[in-house]
Amino acid sequence: MKNERILISGSGIAGQVLAYWLARHGFRPTVVERAPRLRTGGQGVDIRDQAIEVAEKMGIMARVRESAADVAGMRFVRADGRDVARIDTQAIKDKYGSTEAEIMRGDLVRILHDITADDVEYIFGDSVRGLEQDDDGVTVTFEHAAMRRFDLVVGADGLHSTVRRLAFGPESDYVRHMDHYFAFGNTDSTLGPDRWMTVFNTPGHFAGIYRSGNHAQAKAYLMFRSPRRDIDPRDQQAVQALLATEFRGEEAWHVPELLEGVLADPDAYIDTLGQVRMNSWSIDRIALVGDAAYCASPVSGAGAELAFIGAYRLAGELAAAAGDHRIGFRRYEQAHRPLVDRKQQIGPNLRLMAPKTRIGIAVRNLITRLPLLEAMAGMERIMAPRPSRSYPTTRCRQRRSWNEAM
Repeated sequence: MKNERILISGSGIAGQVLAYWLARHGFRPTVVERAPRLRTGGQGVDIRDQAIEVAEKMGIMARVRESAADVAGMRFVRADGRDVARIDTQAIKDKYGSTEAEIMRGDLVRILHDITADDVEYIFGDSVRGLEQDDDGVTVTFEHAAMRRFDLVVGADGLHSTVRRLAFGPESDYVRHMDHYFAFGNTDSTLGPDRWMTVFNTPGHFAGIYRSGNHAQAKAYLMFRSPRRDIDPRDQQAVQALLATEFRGEEAWHVPELLEGVLADPDAYIDTLGQVRMNSWSIDRIALVGDAAYCASPVSGAGAELAFIGAYRLAGELAAAAGDHRIGFRRYEQAHRPLVDRKQQIGPNLRLMAPKTRIGIAVRNLITRLPLLEAMAGMERIMAPRPSRSYPTTRCRQRRSWNEAM
């Protein structure tokens, strides 16, 4: 086996799924994570379609279903809290036989860490600072740890990927701003009914509270239309000031309380709503996976799906090529890109969630009351295409039982 020593930057969904499968195939993955501990914040993510198959192969799908968010649907309300319209997504899933599951991101990354911790080297509180490739490997400079050599490096470090910037070029070449900013964080659970995502709109603004039936902690969601601002998303003070400026004048419904909750949450997420578009996901011995390579944006609902399938394919193609990165990286991209291209076509989701005008809000509310919306959602699930080619089926090296490892 060639190229056994593989560094993965990022311990999110894509990074940990990749680490799992690389270890199963006999590689020696190391995961480096900037945060001092596992990042367990985040919103609900969907495990659907072929991602379910991958999760089942990993033996975690039963745990995913046990930890499922149990949200019935989305309700749109007036300023006084009365319903304008509802979308019962659970009823749609039941009607069309959907087997997908929604789980909070934090619960999912904990499950993934449980099954990888004994077979994968994790380095927390550090990050990649420099990458130098040559014919035999990659020399990696870290912010804190000593310099190390790896055979391959994979960036699984999200929308603002450091590995992508170091190896491929500036972020502005690849990240497309979608004319919105998006935020979520913890909030008071008494602000909305259990098992519903409750949404209030004013023109160009979205405020919502997400109440999972299996979690005591509620999540606040805020979104607003805006051209790209000259703000570093890693500058928390700057992005908090931007969010506060946009929503401080909103006094209706529970908007002030939701804003207060997000601004007070140290783990809140505030960022541009963006997509990553790249002509290639690899350069020599460095590759990208998940949001770092093909972020479809939170409104796509496809981030976890693309992460699971992409990481599984990448590890499998490397194993099928006996570690030859030139073959493995090329086959990974050829197999996965058709799904990525389809999932990055957002359709009407964004316009439905944050209409620009009061007329747009009224039209959205009318649409949500029509049976047509339910039929469209059902057909999307029925007509979801199968993979363009079969998954790699290379035999895993014999390792001790994952149950024993846990």
